[in-house]
Amino acid sequence: AGSHDLDRIRERGTLVVTTDFNSTDYFIYRGQPMGYQYELLQELADHLQIRLNVIVSNNLEQSFKCLTEGECDLIALNLTVTRERRKFLEFTEPHSQTRQVLVQRKPEGWENNPASWLEKQLIRNPLDLSGKTIHVQQNSSYAARLKNLSEEIGDTIHFFEVPEEAEQLITLVANGDIDYTVCDENIALVNQTYYQNIDVATAVSFPQNLAWAVNKGAGDLKYNIDQWLVSFKRTARYGVIYNKYFQNKRTAGMVQSDFFAISSGKISAWDEIIKKYSGDIGWDWLLVASLIYQESRFDPGARSWAGAYGLMQLMPSTATRFGLSVNSSPEDQIRAGTEFIKWLDERFREEIPDEKERIKFILASYNIGPGHVFDAMSLAEKFGKDSRLWDENVDEYLLNKSKPVFYNDPVVKYGYCRGIETYNYVIEVLDRYEHYRNIIPDASDRRG
Repeated sequence: AGSHDLDRIRERGTLVVTTDFNSTDYFIYRGQPMGYQYELLQELADHLQIRLNVIVSNNLEQSFKCLTEGECDLIALNLTVTRERRKFLEFTEPHSQTRQVLVQRKPEGWENNPASWLEKQLIRNPLDLSGKTIHVQQNSSYAARLKNLSEEIGDTIHFFEVPEEAEQLITLVANGDIDYTVCDENIALVNQTYYQNIDVATAVSFPQNLAWAVNKGAGDLKYNIDQWLVSFKRTARYGVIYNKYFQNKRTAGMVQSDFFAISSGKISAWDEIIKKYSGDIGWDWLLVASLIYQESRFDPGARSWAGAYGLMQLMPSTATRFGLSVNSSPEDQIRAGTEFIKWLDERFREEIPDEKERIKFILASYNIGPGHVFDAMSLAEKFGKDSRLWDENVDEYLLNKSKPVFYNDPVVKYGYCRGIETYNYVIEVLDRYEHYRNIIPDASDRRG
């Protein structure tokens, strides 16, 4: 087995995958990670019973390098299966099929003319591509296809390989910056729903298999992915995922939304306020945003069964301490919530000097209260674990606090707690934070 085969991956506990971010594969919408590749990967990770770690790259060469240098286990893209690529990687079973199409801009005034007129203005025969200039993604199969097509028609097609990925090139066509690009039909059709002035009906290839890729030698991983893919593609769930991203007209509405993070850079209506108060406490605003999504899905009117309310779901006693009431504004809710985070930070600062580690203790305390977390720290210390480390140390004893032998232990001051919810809370907030960091461009104001 190869160095990244399944046993090693399971031992590590995470499947490290590289994919790209665009309006179909992987994106953030209203604070939630979404995408065709992302949902398939999440299903795969659940099947393998390991966590998913997504690395974003919109550069194919970087993705190939990431795989061959052992920085990731899997490339999850719409990779066309080619003989050339088989020399340095292994393809999985296909996850879908498509064909390559020409993306061209409709002429001005197309809306006011009959379809028969429009057809005459557009390229419909690949022979008519001779002498044309086409921009395609670097290292993509589109360039190889155009090279072959040029030979097939016995004339020159000028094509330039550029760093931009397919969706960016489609935007350039729609905006008039370039004349043509070539991409997979399923991607082109999605983009056509929100760029009405492009045409994607001219095929330049036969149907082709699209697959993921693993390293050569990762036989066990490939075998398990293949077995799962063959089975999963027969399920209704696969159909739901595929149709959601490639057959759903609502995709256009999502992309045009203010909270489609790729195009807008926004996660919620409260981003500027979150940035302001996150800066005051020295936290990355994306981390606070992830916490708020977890608590309220960005709904300032949210109320829980236990009485917590607002964007940051403070309990009434905590809210009062930080000057909050049920009628407070969203800004006050965020101010109070971040002040509570700061208060928790001060309680753990001396015990947990490492900032990254301390964040986990703060998140857990935000969810379940600091008393239970201090109890778990005491138990960890008593039973020979490191009370300053969360993963596989304190988190284990928070989970154990649901068992009588532990919550009745003399070092425990706050009794029983259902630790599984807090255990998952910390994981989910931090996982979502990583997704936000993947999609939202680096910004100097993350920490205020």
